[in-house]
This record gives sequence, C-alpha cells and structure tokens, in this order.
Amino acid sequence: MDKTYVKLNGKWIYLYRAVDRYGDTVDFFLCGRRDNSAALYFFRKAIRYNNSPSKVAVDKSGSNKSALDALNKELDQDHKIQILQNKYLNNRVEQHHRFIKNG
Repeated sequence: MDKTYVKLNGKWIYLYRAVDRYGDTVDFFLCGRRDNSAALYFFRKAIRYNNSPSKVAVDKSGSNKSALDALNKELDQDHKIQILQNKYLNNRVEQHHRFIKNG
C-alpha cells in the first residue's frame, strides 16, 4: 500500500493504492488529505471489498501504521494483520506510480 499525489481537474490530491503480490491493483482511494482517518478509511474500504490481508507492506508514514494498528485492535488474534514497515518493501506499488504520473 502506498499513496502519491496526482493532479485531477487541476487540483492536487492523494491517491491511495494497494496492490497484491503480483502487482495487480487491489483497491484505490482519492482524498484531499493524508492523515490517520483517510488511511483508516482506505484500509477498511479495501478490506470490505477484498478480504483482510495477512500482511501489509507500507512505507514509513506514521498515518498508515497508526491506521493498521487501529484495525488490529478490532481484530481477534488469529486475524491480525502483520505490518511490514520499511522504506523499500513497497517498491512494487512505488513503481506503478511512475506510470500514473508520467502516463
């Protein structure tokens, strides 16, 4: 999962995207802000339509980690999401952004 800026109708907004291990888009969300509530909304939306993942790789963004921690508090021990937070683990989704921005 990652987010990036995109220009839509002349306005810069955040594009939240999640891809699976094969690089296919799982879900996306456009939002004017980048904070805990936006990240939490995106994760809930993605899980509602695509089931709960066992692992999620995110960058060092505090809002993503905080949102996943909040989700994990709601889940029982057997369904908690493993959070892989590292600058380079989400390179697959980062590489997709270049096509969105340059395409």
